[in-house]
Amino acid sequence: MAIFLNNKAGFKIASIDLSAFVSSITINRVLEQLDVTAMGDSSRKFTGGLRADSITVSLFSDTATASVLQTLQDAFGTTVAVSMIQVKGDPVSATNKTYATTVLVDSLNDINGGVGDMATLDLTFTCNSPIEPSSSVAF
Repeated sequence: MAIFLNNKAGFKIASIDLSAFVSSITINRVLEQLDVTAMGDSSRKFTGGLRADSITVSLFSDTATASVLQTLQDAFGTTVAVSMIQVKGDPVSATNKTYATTVLVDSLNDINGGVGDMATLDLTFTCNSPIEPSSSVAF
């Protein structure tokens, strides 16, 4: 069993590499379930419907030019490309795939945290296109 420390994930949004600011990331690849149960069936039957993928990411906030906050504020209200990789810095391969999609940046939490907390942005993006894994597309 291959076990590894998950501390090198890569994340780009609108072609800006924000990997250094990621504290956690989750890719959710989901198919809607469509009920195709017919009369006389002895149990429910389902088939896959439309994709309903999403990405949940927590980023440490940084207000510098071309960094986290400016990148997300510039993308707000638009559809942008997103790419991710399990281990940034390692070659793309069958065991270290890139993942690509497009998302509508429709919500931001520009100020988030309490006294003594690190300033973070905790975001969930609903994908406009399926998250596609690739063992050949560069990060």
